[in-house]
Amino acid sequence: MVQQRRAVVSVIGKDQIGIISKVTTILSNNHINILDISQTILQDFFTMMMLVDITDKEKLDALTKQFDELSEQLHLKINIQLEEIFQSMHRV
Repeated sequence: MVQQRRAVVSVIGKDQIGIISKVTTILSNNHINILDISQTILQDFFTMMMLVDITDKEKLDALTKQFDELSEQLHLKINIQLEEIFQSMHRV
């Protein structure tokens, strides 16, 4: 049995129509399942965090490239990190 690997996707930037749709379309097109999602808008500022199943770790580079392209198009900051890296970087 393959052990599940998880990654954290963060999206930050000026709120605009279609952010969630475009980010989740990239995940769907790469057959990535969203395990948890949280998003909020503070005035005009959009933030979203997702926990995704990235058991096929080879997809990480392709996702990073696609998110980088979308970041440029929408003028957002989109980041994806393996969960263990995210947790070690954000320990208090």
